[in-house]
Order: sequence, then C-alpha cells, then structure tokens
Amino acid sequence: MLLDDVLAYNKKFVEDEQYKAYETDVIPNKRAVIFTCMDTRLVELLPKALNIKNGDVKMVKNAGAILRDPYDSVMKSLIVATYALEADEIFVIGHHKCGMTGFNREKLEGLLSKRDMPKETLNQLEANGINVEDWIKGFDKVEDSVKNSVEVIRNHPMLPPSIPVHGLVIDPETGGLDLVENGY
Repeated sequence: MLLDDVLAYNKKFVEDEQYKAYETDVIPNKRAVIFTCMDTRLVELLPKALNIKNGDVKMVKNAGAILRDPYDSVMKSLIVATYALEADEIFVIGHHKCGMTGFNREKLEGLLSKRDMPKETLNQLEANGINVEDWIKGFDKVEDSVKNSVEVIRNHPMLPPSIPVHGLVIDPETGGLDLVENGY
C-alpha cells in the first residue's frame, strides 16, 4: 500500500534528519509567487528551468493553472503570498500539452464512467447551482488561458498595482519558456 510506504519512508527521513537540507524561511528569497499547473512533469522541471531552489518562491497549483473566479482559493493564496509572505511579483505559468486542453463536461462524463461514478452526479451539482460546464471547462489555447489568468489577477481589487503579474508557458519536455505577458 502506498500510504504504508510513505509513512515508513517518512519515519526514516525524520529519524535521519534529512529535513535539515530543506530548512528555509517562510518569506520567499526571490520575493515571488508562482501559479502553475499540477502536472507531474513540472514538479522538478519547472524549478530547474527557472533557477528556483527550495525557499525561493511560493508555489500555488491547480489543474491547468486556470483562474476564472477572482474570489476562489487560488486568488486567496496569491493575496496572502503578496501581503503576509511579502511576494513582490506573480508568475502565471501554463504548459504545452496540458490535460486541460479541450477539457469539458463530455470528457468528464467519460472519465466518471471509468471510475464507476454515475453521470447523474453532475446533475446533482447543477441542482445545487453549479454550472458544471463552466466549472470544469479547460481551454483551447494555453496562451489564451494564461492571459486570462493574468488579467483576473491583475484586475483584483486587493492586488497592489505595483505588483507585476507575468504570464509564461513552459514546454514540459525541454523546460523552454515562452513569454505571454510581461508584467513590467
């Protein structure tokens, strides 16, 4: 079982004081926060491609680095990083070949059936006021999605106008960056 493996490893990790190599301050060294996708290909590649080390930045992730609601938990995290954790810049970083490209209700319904989850579950969400199509909707072009997320952040009433919000797209195979929005 994975949980058993994780707990056994963690016990040894703590006993051997391996955590000491990762000790850092709560304030990011590079005074920045990155909002990016949860894709596994980016876990180690993104920091290496950006020359970021442990303690350099705050990292916020979700599926596709999509931000549509200016009052959701992602935006709350960015506001907290800006004020309480002294981040002076925000980077929105999407990536090519993202699983959220073309994602929609129909695709979700197909995936639900593979996990023995009835499609009617989505109807229950809608009965509770959730527009499933809008809620689950991905994007057609990652660059457009990054621009949209940048605009939501940039136009938030609690974000100081002095905070630059940059938009980039990373290649998950090479780590190459494409600039979409220069926040300066």
